[in-house]
Amino acid sequence: MKEETKKEIFIYAAIILVIILIRTFIVTPVRVNGTSMYSTLKHGEIMLLDKINYTFNNIKRFDIVVVDTSDNKIIKRVIGLPGETLKYENNILYINGKEVKEPFLNEKTADFDIRELGYDKIPSDCYFVLGDNRDNSEDSRYIGCIPKDEIKGKTSLVIFPFKNAGHRE
Repeated sequence: MKEETKKEIFIYAAIILVIILIRTFIVTPVRVNGTSMYSTLKHGEIMLLDKINYTFNNIKRFDIVVVDTSDNKIIKRVIGLPGETLKYENNILYINGKEVKEPFLNEKTADFDIRELGYDKIPSDCYFVLGDNRDNSEDSRYIGCIPKDEIKGKTSLVIFPFKNAGHRE
């Protein structure tokens, strides 16, 4: 085999390896499946999942995250952080007894208290996540608090369809 051909094969192999490493460890596309995050996200939209962000930064309230449950991957919004108490009363979110505004929310949230799940507060290294479409979301109210290692990353950038492209908060 010619030296030039070997170099070409090496270059293509290196490109493929870099792409695989980027998809595995840094960023990968994810598809919104269902309406649990409507109206922020729409069924079928494709987003970029940032897998490395939480290596250097903490998970924050209201981040949109991808959770890898035992059944499937779901996209939800972080509402409660480790060590916090959480309840909804009269469509108002209370964290540690203080009212917290949810500027992204257009839906009503039924009364709920984290004690209904058997917790006094969110366990350490766990998070409470909800869909923005509260009446149509399988979330922490049903599956419990989410361990940090089940959160695969943060997503906020829609890349397809192009007419919907942009950041979501």
